[in-house]
Amino acid sequence: MDISPARLDSDIRGTGPAVIFTHGWTDTRRSWDGVIDELASDYQCLSWSLRAHGDSEVTPPGTYSRDHGLADMRSVTDQAAAPYVLVGHSLGGYLSLAYTLQHPDEVRALVLVGAGPGFSKPEAMERWNAAVDKSAAKLGVPEGAEVLSKHFDSFVLDGMASITAPTLVILGEGDKQFAASAAVFGKRLPVRDTVVVPDAGHSVHRQQPGAVAAAMIPFLAALD
Repeated sequence: MDISPARLDSDIRGTGPAVIFTHGWTDTRRSWDGVIDELASDYQCLSWSLRAHGDSEVTPPGTYSRDHGLADMRSVTDQAAAPYVLVGHSLGGYLSLAYTLQHPDEVRALVLVGAGPGFSKPEAMERWNAAVDKSAAKLGVPEGAEVLSKHFDSFVLDGMASITAPTLVILGEGDKQFAASAAVFGKRLPVRDTVVVPDAGHSVHRQQPGAVAAAMIPFLAALD
């Protein structure tokens, strides 16, 4: 299987320790703009759009596995000096966890924003994947691209307890679907803090970018 990286839309702002931002399914790197505005004076902030998202390349069906997403992330992290902080929203958080399992020595810390670790039960995967198919049809997602958001194994859940990178968990107060994931992270990851942002839902980084940045700033500073 060809897992060559796609041509990606990416952006680098600021100087300092590298912080790499990965967005969620059907979003773009621009979703992080408000957060990066608050951080770029002290950090090198790299944001990128997943394949078939934003201005990144739309690749053919069959090129949207987790391995393809991780190959794309590898091409982005190659632009930074390790170790770096990975920040991910939703699918971007899941990919950040998977990347950390593959490259533990390169990841300085994790910031998981409205993210989840996947599923362990086949029936839960089936329900999630059916919901993804329904959303993809409604939103007109490019053919095959919905696979990037699907789950077919418990890779991250199975390995998560081995992750040693300090972790910050952020979610919106109204993001009930991912509140359970935050509890799982608290049990299996070295979580230093879990921040629940009022008046926000799943897209907390879009709705309350200042609050997300405010949660990140002391966490990042404590890594120095």
